[in-house]
Amino acid sequence: MDDLEKLNDELEFYIRPQPFPLGIKMLKKGDSLPEKTKVPSKDFDLRIAVCQGISISRRYGWTISMGREDINCPLTKVAFGFEKKGELYSSGKACCGMYTETEEAGARTEAMVPKFNYKEYESILVFPLARGKDIPDLVLIYGNSAQVMRLLTGALYKSGGYLSSNFSGRIDCADIIIQTMKSKKCQVILPCYGDRIFAQTEDYEMAFTIPYEKVQEVLEGLAGTQKGGIRYPIPSFLRYEGHFPEKYRVIEDDWEKD
Repeated sequence: MDDLEKLNDELEFYIRPQPFPLGIKMLKKGDSLPEKTKVPSKDFDLRIAVCQGISISRRYGWTISMGREDINCPLTKVAFGFEKKGELYSSGKACCGMYTETEEAGARTEAMVPKFNYKEYESILVFPLARGKDIPDLVLIYGNSAQVMRLLTGALYKSGGYLSSNFSGRIDCADIIIQTMKSKKCQVILPCYGDRIFAQTEDYEMAFTIPYEKVQEVLEGLAGTQKGGIRYPIPSFLRYEGHFPEKYRVIEDDWEKD
């Protein structure tokens, strides 16, 4: 599907997300930026975390580009190939004492973070789908757990089975972008600690990613499951007779005496 506005409309219809559904595209050296793209180091005079840029885009509706000079999270710079990995990173020191008991465990965690090659890409472009002109590498939707479940059922409609995703509680930007692009599979995203602190992601929020080549399949899955009765908002079963407190029932008993 090359019509991003139509894609946005279909996601809005089936999922009803509160923030803007996003497109994300990894840019290489020499790639041009769309008009009105905001670059944090130039337009805000700030360096930010990737999750912040994503949150700005999904809440404000802005197009954001983030490269090496715009990002202040060292771990993200390594994961996205904007800086070299280095021995200090690989040792697990940054993870130990916060997320792991030992440096050895921390090193294991760092080794499992999805990564691009050094200097493989130059920047991350994030934009609202409805306003996008470039075909993204992936689509990102934040929502509550029911909305993510709805996307999951759409993603599995044709293939069946289960969807597997990995979680570590940190560096979810790598899960969102790198893991989705490398695996070419949809991902359920559990927002990490930094996403909640710096991007102010709410406790009730989760996210879901769709590789762009899977978009049509997921849309057909959303339509098929909708037809089968799987919908959002979830329809509550309300045709039942409730039971009221005894003190209320006394009033009705009194009427019956009359």
